[in-house]
Amino acid sequence: MSNREDASIRREKTYIPALRFDTLTAFYDPLIRWTLREATFKTRLIRQAHLEDRHRVLDLGCGTGTLTLMIKAAHPEAEVVGLDVDPKVLKRAEAKAKRQGLTIALDQGWSIDLPYPDGTFDRVLSSLFFHHLTREAKIRTFKEIVRVLKPGGELHVADFGKPQNIFLRVLFYAVQFLDGFETTTDNVRGVLPTLIAGGGFEAVERCDEMATPLGTIALYAARRPEVMEPLC
Repeated sequence: MSNREDASIRREKTYIPALRFDTLTAFYDPLIRWTLREATFKTRLIRQAHLEDRHRVLDLGCGTGTLTLMIKAAHPEAEVVGLDVDPKVLKRAEAKAKRQGLTIALDQGWSIDLPYPDGTFDRVLSSLFFHHLTREAKIRTFKEIVRVLKPGGELHVADFGKPQNIFLRVLFYAVQFLDGFETTTDNVRGVLPTLIAGGGFEAVERCDEMATPLGTIALYAARRPEVMEPLC
């Protein structure tokens, strides 16, 4: 690995806590619940993924585990894993799982270097995660997701998308001021599907969208090819 590549990976292996500051993490769940119609778009995302009880499912960037636990509650026989890099939010996710009496696996790790063997999962779901990543980290992450999905496996993403109108664009500035313009610009420009395809996926679709008090939430779906094209 060249020094330039090594420096790039070190740069991407830094993270900003939920809501940017550790002291605000405690407010993350109620804020997301009431400002982003969380139950609505996450329920739609789970329904969109067409999960089956035999599936192994990864919730990438699981945060405090809300989506992870919703998946498990809807599909008790599925094997559900949540992954996040922040140990503090994982502790909150673990506490929520105990309160709800649900058994999930929670792993700490980086999305650009997933700690799983090739072809581990049938589905990867992710919500409100990719707008925290730089473009380089997004592309690295999509390639990693392709690697850990089984042939024909699917990725389902809910995140901020291109605003439906100027009013929603103005609302989204609040998110950009908090989470940074570098990481959120790809979302607001609507190029996330292009980046997903560039990571090696096929059949990338924008399946749904909804207006929220902080901007447009878009739902995307993509499929890992049954057979990967040779590199040469």
